Amino acid sequence: MDEIITLDYGSGGKKTARLIEQKILPALDNPALRELSDGAILPGAGQLVFSTDSFVVQPLFFPGGDIGKLAVCGTVNDVAMCGGVPKYLSCSFILEEGFPLEQLERIIASMAAACEKAGVQIVTGDTKVVEKGRGDGIYINTAGIGYLKYPGLSARNLREGDAVLVSGTVGDHGTAVMAARSGMLQGELRSDCAALNTLAAALLEAELDVRVLRDPTRGGVATTLNEFVEGTQLGIELEERSIPLRPSVHAACELLGLDPLYCANEGKLLAVVPAEKAEAALRVMRSVPEGEEAAVIGRVSAEFAGRLVMKTPLGGRRILQKLTGAQLPRIC
Repeated sequence: MDEIITLDYGSGGKKTARLIEQKILPALDNPALRELSDGAILPGAGQLVFSTDSFVVQPLFFPGGDIGKLAVCGTVNDVAMCGGVPKYLSCSFILEEGFPLEQLERIIASMAAACEKAGVQIVTGDTKVVEKGRGDGIYINTAGIGYLKYPGLSARNLREGDAVLVSGTVGDHGTAVMAARSGMLQGELRSDCAALNTLAAALLEAELDVRVLRDPTRGGVATTLNEFVEGTQLGIELEERSIPLRPSVHAACELLGLDPLYCANEGKLLAVVPAEKAEAALRVMRSVPEGEEAAVIGRVSAEFAGRLVMKTPLGGRRILQKLTGAQLPRIC
């Protein structure tokens, strides 16, 4: 094979077939994908959960992950946050002419490893190649499908007094990607990119009356929590001192002029549960590797209708609005 991707690899002809047979199938092989059809006929019945996403992160490789791992984990998490059990993914590559084949192999291998860990399969896909200068190396589009096992999750379920939990330190992904992009010394900065379906299932199986789950990706924790309460008679009050934050993330955000509460997370979830079940929820979350640093960070309150506020260590309060624009573009 060539050492680089050429336009021929997107033609649907021999080089397309060779790319699939020699590079993609060996890494991602399974019976459904082996059919090489335009779609996959899948077993299943009942209600399905379906999601799709596109990934354009720069740089493509960053501490803790890469665009391939990000695509798999992000799509798995979208299905899991809906109460679904992720099973199958689609994957479409948009490649720029001249993209190094070695980098594509690394990305495919990373996707294969992420799929195996999450217990999902890539079963159908597509490849397109655009002219040099018309793309940005590689873009990935994915779709995910699973069956609905835990129905009824919604921010509409929130009640006054409910506890707000996060499964670990905030802002890790966005800060790590921005540090890698800027070329600054990264040190301990690593993306938290991870599949959360095991953590979500553990929490939902425990019968803790979980109101809603969400992974706070673009816009971070602050934007996601704003979405929970905007336009309602309820608000959320956070305790600043309770929010888990790595010192390295805090230092990098200070240097880059960022707020970690608005930085993307790709391996954390937010959960809202009744106050009396918060401690039990913490124990469940901390029993799973992806939730070892889980914490209760706030509560639902009618005092701040439609708003997210944060109580500072000095006892003051400040309003946290939804992110306007993009604090960190091209972060996922």
